[in-house]
Amino acid sequence: MFLRELIDKFYLDRQKDKEQHHFYITDAGKCARAIFFKFKNVPRKEMEANILRLFDHGDHIHQLIMKPLLSIREIHVVAAEVNIPPQELISGRADAIISNGKNLYVLDIKSMNSMIFKNLIEPKEENIDQIQLYLHYFKIPRGILLYVNKDNQQLKDFIVNYDKKRVLSLLDALNDVKKKIDKNIIPDRLPDYPKNWQCRYCQFKEVCPIANAGEINWNDFKKKVEEDKSSSSTTEASAEVEKKKSSSTSLPSEAW
Repeated sequence: MFLRELIDKFYLDRQKDKEQHHFYITDAGKCARAIFFKFKNVPRKEMEANILRLFDHGDHIHQLIMKPLLSIREIHVVAAEVNIPPQELISGRADAIISNGKNLYVLDIKSMNSMIFKNLIEPKEENIDQIQLYLHYFKIPRGILLYVNKDNQQLKDFIVNYDKKRVLSLLDALNDVKKKIDKNIIPDRLPDYPKNWQCRYCQFKEVCPIANAGEINWNDFKKKVEEDKSSSSTTEASAEVEKKKSSSTSLPSEAW
């Protein structure tokens, strides 16, 4: 009990220390409103400690994959955990750049559970978005998405070719979010809200409905949040008063 609480506290405290000041590669193709909320430090539902530990487990799986790659003769690891060239818009770190003696590839390693892995017949769209940006900034025409079943260590890999049109679309979307952040305009929610998978796992799903559909001014949104809090407090207080009234007008059991 004592150790569990200390370990959980470590992960939860580390999560609180993370404030976002620039875009990450993992923001590519993601919900613009959620990205905005992260930049503005909107209160969010904290991830549970066990989920945060899974992220560390993912890092461990990456290390397990890199170990044989460093020993295989047919593969040369040119660089591992390499940051994209510095620029203003976005930052990110690729798992590795590797070579087979003829071509360079950006390697991106993803881990998942058995059920998702079993049904995986092509790379996930959000993963393609991320590796496309790596290919763009490293100026490498091909990448490899390597999926690891974290339950039994099975592997699946997919070659991804650079798609300039897709990259420019992703960068335009991030630039648009940046402009909205600077102008304090909350972006619209996703077109298929709330059915989109991002909505199901979003840390802001409790506050997002307050903004409703469409764009909204950041300061107007904050007023709506305060009004919502005030309304909730009033409703709770009224319910408590009614509860007390009901209790006081009820005959005690001894009277029956």
